[in-house]
Amino acid sequence: MNNIRNFGIIAHIDHGKSTLADRMLELTGTIEKRKMHAQMLDSMELERERGITIKMQPVRMMYHPQALNPKSEIRNFEFDASDLEFANSGYILNLIDTPGHIDFSYEVSRALRAVEGVVLLVDATQGVEAQTLSVLAMAIEQKLVVIPALSKIDSPLARVSEIKAEIVSLLGCKEEEIIETSGKTGEGVETLLMEIIKKIPSPAEKNNEERLLKPEHSFPLQALVFDFKYSTHKGIIVFVRVMKGQVSSRENLIFRVAGQKFVALEVGIFKPAEESKESLKEGEIGYIVTGIKTPGIVSVGDTIGKEKENAPALSGYSVPNPVVWASIFPEDQNDLLLLRQSLAKLKLTDSSLYYEEESSGVLGKGFRCGFLGMLHLEIISERLKREFDLTLVITQPSITYNVWCKTNPSTSSGRKNSPNKMEKIYSPAFFPEDGLLEKIEEPWVNVHIITPTQYVGNLLPFLYEHEGEISSTESLGLAHSSQVGDGKTRILVFMPLRELMRGFFDKLKSLSQGYASFSYEEVGVREANVTKLSVLVGGQEEPALARVVSKRIVEKEAETIAEKLKNLLPRQMFELKIQTKSGGRIIASKTISAFRKDVTQHMYGGDITRKMKLREKQKKGKKKMKDKGKIKIPQDVFIKIMRPD
Repeated sequence: MNNIRNFGIIAHIDHGKSTLADRMLELTGTIEKRKMHAQMLDSMELERERGITIKMQPVRMMYHPQALNPKSEIRNFEFDASDLEFANSGYILNLIDTPGHIDFSYEVSRALRAVEGVVLLVDATQGVEAQTLSVLAMAIEQKLVVIPALSKIDSPLARVSEIKAEIVSLLGCKEEEIIETSGKTGEGVETLLMEIIKKIPSPAEKNNEERLLKPEHSFPLQALVFDFKYSTHKGIIVFVRVMKGQVSSRENLIFRVAGQKFVALEVGIFKPAEESKESLKEGEIGYIVTGIKTPGIVSVGDTIGKEKENAPALSGYSVPNPVVWASIFPEDQNDLLLLRQSLAKLKLTDSSLYYEEESSGVLGKGFRCGFLGMLHLEIISERLKREFDLTLVITQPSITYNVWCKTNPSTSSGRKNSPNKMEKIYSPAFFPEDGLLEKIEEPWVNVHIITPTQYVGNLLPFLYEHEGEISSTESLGLAHSSQVGDGKTRILVFMPLRELMRGFFDKLKSLSQGYASFSYEEVGVREANVTKLSVLVGGQEEPALARVVSKRIVEKEAETIAEKLKNLLPRQMFELKIQTKSGGRIIASKTISAFRKDVTQHMYGGDITRKMKLREKQKKGKKKMKDKGKIKIPQDVFIKIMRPD
C-alpha cells in the first residue's frame, strides 16, 4: 500500500485537464501511443465534442521513476530522491478525472473522498475561474494535499507570471511550488508525476495509527461508491475506493445505505478499460460488477460491505436534491413510451436525475424532471436527442418553493393544500393565488464571480438588478499591472436562486465580453416576494404558460408575455383577447383583431337590406364562436413563448 497514490485533478472547463491526463497515460505507458486519441478519459461522444468532463472516468497507471529518469535527472528536477523509496514494482497512480462544472459538485465531493491529494490545474491563458474555487474549497475542507500547476504554458497567450500571482494569493504557496505544464507538448508532466509521488500520502499513511493496533486482514470491508455505470449484460458496475478491508469476486455484499444485497460477479481495475482481478485491497480504486438492473437502488456515496460483517456506512452520504425543474414533452405523442424508457435508462447511470409523469393541455403527456443545475438539464436533454433520436419540447426551467396556505383550497392543478402546513411546489401551474398564501420561502445562493477588474463597473448594476446583495469584492493576483485588462476581481454575491434562471449566465458573459465566470452554492432559504403570473387566452387560463415572478418585475413581465403572444398567435375569425393576471387583477391586455370576410362580395347591387341581414348574421356567428370557441395554442408558439429573451 505504500506505493499507491490516489489523486484527482481540479480544473475549470476547458483548462486542459483531459489533455494533461492523456499525457500522463502516454508517459506511464498505460495506453500504447498508437491507441491514443484525444480526451481518452471522456467516455461520452458528447464530452469530447463539448470539451468538458461530465462523468468521471478513473484510471490506474504504473509509473517507474527509476526506469524513466536516472537519479541525476531527478536531482535536476530539484527533488530529494533519498526520501522517495522507489519500489521495485514502481508506483501505482490512481487518477480520478473529476467533473469541472458546479452542477456535479456532489459527485466531485465523493471523488475527493476517494483520494489523498489533488492537482489544482489552472490555465495559463485564462487564470483562476470561479468554479475552480468551489471544488478547491471542498478539497481543503477534506484536508487533501493540493499541488498547484499551470497548463497551456506553450501557448503564445500564456501569462505565466500573472497567473502564478493569482494562485499564490489564493493558496498562500510560493511561486516556485507551482509546476508549469503543457498537455500538448508534454512539458512538465514528468515533473508533476514526481511531485505527486513526493507530496501526496499513500493510503497506508492515513490509517497508520489504527493499523498498528489492528492487523490489516481483520478490518471489515468498507468500499466507497464514487460513481457507477450501466451495462446491458452485466447490470450496474460501481466504481469504488476500498477504504478498509478487501473484496473478492463471488462474495456476498450489501449496499449499507440502500440495504440491497448482491453477489460480486467480478472485481477489477481501470486501465482505463475494465481489467478483472481476483480482489481489490485496501487503498485501491477499482470496480465491482453488481448484476443489478433496477434503477434507483445504487447511488453515489453509498458504502459497500460484506453481508456477514457488521461495519457501518461511511459518513458524509447525502442525496443531492434537484435544484432546477423543467418539463420534457415528446414533440410527437407517439414517442411518449420511448421517452419513458429513455429516462429510465439514463436514471440507471445518473441517480441525481428525477422525473415523474405529467400532462399538459397544450403539449399532451410528458415528464416533470429535476436536475442538479442548468448544465445537467442541457446534458440530459442532449443525450435524449442523440442517443434515443427523440425530438423534444422543453419548458422554461423553474425552482422549488416552500409554500404555506391560509385555508384548504384546491390549486389550479386540482391538488389540495393543507392549511398552516408547508408544501414544496416546483411547478408554476400548482402555485396558489396571492389571496390564499400565508408565506413563501425560496432558496438563496452564494454566487462567486471572478472577472477582469475592468468589467466590475458593468457587473455591479447588473447584480443589483438581479436582487443581488454584494458581500465582498477582492483583488486576485497582481495588485498593479502595466497592461490594460490585467488583474482580476472576485465578487461574492448573495441572491435568490430563481434569478439565475433569468438569463443570468448569458448576461454575465455579455457584460464581461465572455471573460467572467461564476459558481454558486445553496445557503438556505428566505421569505420570497413572488407571485403567480397567469395567462388567459380568449378568457381561458392556460396553466402551461403560468410562471412565478418577483413582484418587483411582475408588470414588466406581464406586458412582455402579452405582447409576445399577440405577435405569435394566429388570427381567428373572431376577436381574441390575451390577458395576464396576478393577485386577482388583470395587469396587461392585448387584442388580436378578427379576420374580416366580406360576406356580400358575391352580391352585385341589389337591395341594401339583404346586405345588412348577411352582415348581422356574420356578427352573431362571430359572437357565438367567441363565446364557445376554445383556442388551441400551436406547439411552436408555446416553444417560442417559453424561450427566454
